[in-house]
Amino acid sequence: MDSKFIPSTVKILQSTSFWQNNRLILREFKHFRLVAILAVVFSVISASLEGFGLGFLLVFLQSLTTPGAEPVQTGVEWFDILILGINASANERLYRVSALIVITTCMRALFNYLGQLCIQFSEVSLVDNFRKRIFEQLEAQSLSYFGQKKSGELINTLTSEMERIRQIFGGIAFLTTRSFTLIVYSISLFILSWKLSIVSILLFSLLAVGLSTLNKQIRERSFAITTANDNFTSRTLEFVEGIRTIHAFSTQEFERKRYYQASEKIVDTWKRVYWISLVVKPLAESIATMILISMIIVAIVTGLMKVSALLTFFFVLFRIIPMTQDLNGVVAFLSTQAGAVENIKNLLKPDDKIYFQNGKLKFPGLKRSIDLISVDFGYNPNQRILHDVTLSIEQGKMTALVGSSGAGKTTLADLIPRFHDATEGSIYIDEVDIRKFEINSLRRRIAVVSQDTFIFNTSVWKNIAYGTPKATESQIREAARLANALEFILEMPEGFNTQLGDRGIRLSGGQRQRIAIARALLRNPEILILDEATSALDSVSERLIQESLEKLSVGRTVIAIAHRLSTIAKADKIVVLEQGKIVEQGKYQELLELKGKLWQYHQMQYEIRPTSDS
Repeated sequence: MDSKFIPSTVKILQSTSFWQNNRLILREFKHFRLVAILAVVFSVISASLEGFGLGFLLVFLQSLTTPGAEPVQTGVEWFDILILGINASANERLYRVSALIVITTCMRALFNYLGQLCIQFSEVSLVDNFRKRIFEQLEAQSLSYFGQKKSGELINTLTSEMERIRQIFGGIAFLTTRSFTLIVYSISLFILSWKLSIVSILLFSLLAVGLSTLNKQIRERSFAITTANDNFTSRTLEFVEGIRTIHAFSTQEFERKRYYQASEKIVDTWKRVYWISLVVKPLAESIATMILISMIIVAIVTGLMKVSALLTFFFVLFRIIPMTQDLNGVVAFLSTQAGAVENIKNLLKPDDKIYFQNGKLKFPGLKRSIDLISVDFGYNPNQRILHDVTLSIEQGKMTALVGSSGAGKTTLADLIPRFHDATEGSIYIDEVDIRKFEINSLRRRIAVVSQDTFIFNTSVWKNIAYGTPKATESQIREAARLANALEFILEMPEGFNTQLGDRGIRLSGGQRQRIAIARALLRNPEILILDEATSALDSVSERLIQESLEKLSVGRTVIAIAHRLSTIAKADKIVVLEQGKIVEQGKYQELLELKGKLWQYHQMQYEIRPTSDS
C-alpha cells in the first residue's frame, strides 16, 4: 500500500482546502448533473464488482491450496448452492468460481468503461461551459477593462489554462472513482485481517504526514507557472502582431532575447516544481515496499492467517500499490495546477470588475441632436482626459473634432456609442439620457471607421458584410465601389473570396482602411463616426474617399476626427480641443478669421508663413 490511501487519499478528499481549491470546478457539476451522477453510479458498481471478485478469488485460492477443506459459504443458501455449488465436487466448485471471476471481471470492465465515458463527456462539457462563461464575462466588460488587461493573459487563460482545468477535472474524477475501489479494498482487508489492516493504517499514516508537507510546497510553487505562462503568451502575441514594426526597426535580436527569457522562465519555474513533485512517488513507493515486506514476514512467522486468506490479503495490497501510487501522482499534479484554478477564478469573479450597465429603451433614431453637458472623463479617476465639455452635435450635420494628439478627440467620440461612460456630466440624445437606451439598438444606427482598422481573418466579402449579414451582393459591391475598393478587390486572386489573413496582413494600410469604410457604408448608419478615416490613404484615394463620404454624409449625422484639415473643411461645425477642453467651435472659415488655434493648425499644415501684422 502507498502513503496516500489510509488515511492519505481519504484525508485529501475530506480536507477543506482540497474542496475549496477546486470548488470552482465542482460547482460546474450542476450543468451536467445527469452525466456526473451516471459516472459515479457506474464507478460504484465497478468497485462493488471488484469486491465480489475478491471474494471469489478467496474461494478460488482455497480450492487450489486446500481442496479438501470445508467450502467457503456466504450464508445466503440459494447463492451458496446454485452459484458456488457447495454440495458439488471440489473440481466443479473450482470451475464455477473460475467462471465467476471471469464474469465479474468482464462486468467490472464494462461498467468501468461506461464510467470513464461519462467522465470524459463531463470533462469536455466542463471546458466548454468555462469557455462560454469567460466569453460572457469578457463581453459584459466595458472597454476600459481590456485597456487594463494584457491580451496575452486573456489568450493564455482561454487556451493553456483551460487545458489545465480539463486535466484538473480528470484528476479529481480519477481520485473520486478510484476511491470507491480503494474503499472496497479496505473493507476486504479488514474482513480478512483487522489486525494487519490496523498496522497498515498506522504505518502508512506516518508516511502520509511526512509527504503532505511536500505537496504543500508543490502547490505554493505552482502559482509561478501561471505567471510565467501569461508572460510568455503576451510576449509571443506582441511578437506576432508587431512583426512589421520589429522588421522596420531591426529589433529582431532584442525580441529574440525577450522571447528566450520568457520561454526560459517557464522552464526554470517548472524545474523548481519538478524537483519536489517527482520525488513524491518514488519515495512513497520505496517506503511502502519496505512496510509490505515487513508485514509479510510478521504474518508468516506468527501464523496470523491461513495461507489462502494471507494470499488474498497481499493480493489486495499489491493491487492497491500501483493504484495509490497513481493517486499520489494525481494529488501532486493537482497541487501544481492550483495557479490555473486561481487565475480562472479571478477572471470569473464579479467583485473587482465594472460591468456595462445597459438601458432598456429602444433607440428610435436621432431626431434633433446629441448633447454633451459638462462632461468629464478619465480612465483613471485621478487623471481626467476631458474637462467640462459642453457640446451639441446636430442631426444631419457634420461636426469635426480637431486638436493635437492627446487632446481627447477620440475619447470624446467614443462616448457617443458608449464605448465609455462619462465620469461626470451627462450625454443626451434628443433629451433622453444615453444610458437609458438599449445599447445594441443604438449602436446598430452608428458606424465607426477608426484609424486602427481591424480586419478579420476571413474573406473580403465577409469583412465588408460584417455586422450586416443580410446584405445582398449588389449592396456589397456598391459599398466597395463607393469606398474606392472595388478595383483592387477584383484584382486580387479570388476577388471577394480572397482570404485576408490575420489583421488583414495581405492588404496595404490604405486598402484596409477602404475595406473598413465599405463596411460602414454598407451599414447605412444614421450616425457616422470617422476617426482619422482617411489617414492611411494616398492623396488620390483620399480625394475619392472624401467625395464618397460627402455623398454619404447627406442627411446623416457625422462626427469626423482628422489631422488633415482638408478633409473637414466643409464641416458644419469645427470643434477645437486642447488638453481635453473645447477652446474653439464654429465654421471653418469663421475660426480661421479668429486666428486662434485652428488658424495655427492651418498655418502648420499649409506651411503658411505668418505676416508681420499677424
